[in-house]
Amino acid sequence: MGSFDYDLFVIGGGSGGVRAARVAAQTGAKVGLAEADRYGGTCVVRGCVPKKLMVFASEFKDTMDDAAQYGWPVWSGEFEWQAFKTKMHAELDRLEKIYRNILGGNAVETFDSFAKIAGPHQVQLGDGRTITAKTILIATGGRPATPDVTGGELAISSNEIFHLDALPKSLLVVGGGYIASEFAGVFNGLGVEVTQYYRGAQILRGFDDEARGLVAEEMTHRGVDLHLGTNVLDIQAENGGIRVKATNGQDRTYDKVLFATGRIPNTQGLGLIGVGVETGRKSEILVDAYSQTSVPSIYAIGDVTDRANLTPVAIREAMAFVETVFNDNPTSPDHALIPTAIFTQPEMGAIGLSEEVAREREPIEVYATSFKPMQTAFAGRTNRVLMKLVVSQKTRKVLGCHIVAPGAGEMIQMVGIAVKMGATKEDFDRVVAVHPTMAEELVTMKTPVRAG
Repeated sequence: MGSFDYDLFVIGGGSGGVRAARVAAQTGAKVGLAEADRYGGTCVVRGCVPKKLMVFASEFKDTMDDAAQYGWPVWSGEFEWQAFKTKMHAELDRLEKIYRNILGGNAVETFDSFAKIAGPHQVQLGDGRTITAKTILIATGGRPATPDVTGGELAISSNEIFHLDALPKSLLVVGGGYIASEFAGVFNGLGVEVTQYYRGAQILRGFDDEARGLVAEEMTHRGVDLHLGTNVLDIQAENGGIRVKATNGQDRTYDKVLFATGRIPNTQGLGLIGVGVETGRKSEILVDAYSQTSVPSIYAIGDVTDRANLTPVAIREAMAFVETVFNDNPTSPDHALIPTAIFTQPEMGAIGLSEEVAREREPIEVYATSFKPMQTAFAGRTNRVLMKLVVSQKTRKVLGCHIVAPGAGEMIQMVGIAVKMGATKEDFDRVVAVHPTMAEELVTMKTPVRAG
């Protein structure tokens, strides 16, 4: 190791940082890690895990309403936020302990401290101590971006949403990305009166137009008061509530306002400029194909690099980093064809190109079907689902798959394997349908609905 305290020092104890530290330590490297907040990062502490638990909680009302239609008359009473919240946080504590144990069990030395970079091989801890390392890995993730609005400090972000003392009677969600749209669905399902403002023409920008159109339509049917092309002008405290004036002329008071207007890389105070680590327009750390920054001894992975901001991607980047630096096997993380799920209500799963992007690149065929699923149609509900394949006319490869349906996340994981392997429409067609399921439509669509 020479004159360094550590072979590797990791800043950030989220999914990416913990994975890199553990796997590097298993190669025999001496590893240290600093985390200023809780271990597990955004995903475990204030993201995917608690969010999905809240999604589950919010879906039971519909389930119980449907149960009566199937001959099981049940009455649920009111949703008990406090009971659920206590159990949810106990689960997050359990997961955090697992992350700490993973590091301890692999002889990674941990520091519960803020850390910043003091030189190409130097890290300074919050107490002023300086530590040296042959390689430094930055895995500090991202944080909610807060818009510059008068009275904006009265709103909460996705960090605070899991810690509400009580369930609000009314909630305004500002934003149209997946975080905003997921929480709008969650709180609507929990019985809160939800309004959503998004300044753009349609929510879930970047996803397939037809798919996001259906999600927006279904959210509105379920009771979310969605206003597109709308932004907040001014926020003030009033009689224990929050009064919001909007660009669409609305002037209303809500119990809570949630800003979910994007996330930014967590690079504040890291000392990057002083060391010469280059950052981009959104303060993201710029890296090459091997996650190396402009300073050869410093690497960065995960949301702080703003490549594909997903937990499994950060973990892949961590594994590729260890292969490159500690196993002498230069490995570039593969960011092509990443399947993803959005836990809106209805859920959405996507892989590959949207119809719009594919159409600009080459001649395509679109196979799509929208229908009422059997389970909820029987219960008298009008909700619709969508199954859609975007196919290259030339190669016949499935370029994109878009699903809006209950369980879309589970389905897209399986479809993702086929699409990543380069399956053609004919490969899909050769598969026998599993009947009766919603997903069988993916292999039974015979004629394109449009081409172009």
